[in-house]
Amino acid sequence: MFQKFYMPKRNHIKIYTLEEIFPAWDGLTPDERQYVKSNFTIQTFEKNQKIHSEGDIPSHVMLLASGKLKVFKQGLSKRPQIVRLLKPGNTFGYRAIIAKSNYNTNVVAMETSIIYMLKANIFINILQHNNAFCFFYLTDMAEDLGNSDKMAVNLTQKHIRGRLAETLLTLKEIYGTEEDGATINIKLSREELASMSNMTTSNAIRTLSLFFSEKLVDIWGKNIKIINEEELKKISKSG
Repeated sequence: MFQKFYMPKRNHIKIYTLEEIFPAWDGLTPDERQYVKSNFTIQTFEKNQKIHSEGDIPSHVMLLASGKLKVFKQGLSKRPQIVRLLKPGNTFGYRAIIAKSNYNTNVVAMETSIIYMLKANIFINILQHNNAFCFFYLTDMAEDLGNSDKMAVNLTQKHIRGRLAETLLTLKEIYGTEEDGATINIKLSREELASMSNMTTSNAIRTLSLFFSEKLVDIWGKNIKIINEEELKKISKSG
């Protein structure tokens, strides 16, 4: 399905090599490293292009080399709920492969994104024969489970202000800031902010405007600059 091709030269996109970005690379033997390098493919996805959908049969483990992705589930009302954001270095798609199940989430590119693809059978073969590699992904899944539990509590028990403050702090933690050290390095629509914070779009707009009036953030378009991070942390913590 996926054909190997030369990496596109994009001056404005940082493309990491497998050695730089594969989080479990150090746990591979020299033969396994060569095995992976000889069998991976590369796929480029444009903004808003879907990588996989709920119900799809998994065929590859995927490693984000460049770009930003959002992982979401379609709710009963068909309203998408963002459950995770991915940055370069994140591996995804392997839980369904290990569980021998179909994907239970959707993944969409938020900007032009380049992904390393490794066939499922190759991943499973290494997983079954390399204890360090297996333990890495066991730890990774355990951390994801812990984060999911934390997110479930935050989105159901915190008030609206606490949820939005938590979302802004999480975005900064995941993607960092631009050169000014304060503007979050991702541009999200108000609908996406609302989806991450489990609130309506109107509530997200209203709460963000309040944060602006309280001089906690500065906003212009989809750019959000954190002005008073300590106060946002207090709001997030108090719920």
